[in-house]
Amino acid sequence: MQGMPQQSTRQQTDKRMANGIAYIKPLSVNKAWQGKRFKSPEYKVYEKQMLLTLKPMQLPEPPYQIDFEFGFSNKASDIDNPMKPFLDILQKKYNFDDAEVYKIVIVKTIVAKGSEFIKFEIKSLM
Repeated sequence: MQGMPQQSTRQQTDKRMANGIAYIKPLSVNKAWQGKRFKSPEYKVYEKQMLLTLKPMQLPEPPYQIDFEFGFSNKASDIDNPMKPFLDILQKKYNFDDAEVYKIVIVKTIVAKGSEFIKFEIKSLM
């Protein structure tokens, strides 16, 4: 992640964090919901694709800090729009409650069209 240290061999076995990357264009919260209660068809496809893409991992102990880096191809993309849908998917995949998240860091990176991505790192604040 830009501005974040690369994962070393020592960190790979560190029980205080878990991380991952998905080479999928971030979905805006504006496209995730139909009205206030129903997931849009686009969100349902995105969620299914993400759940299949994200690798199994064991999370560290809560409370958490989650660092996100969203690779956008459009400079006008809002930095926070993809965070909530993706956080909801992380909760579903890794079985945690976002009430256990006490800090979020979001980084926006501009990339070429077709190279969009999401990186994340879940760290223990203990």
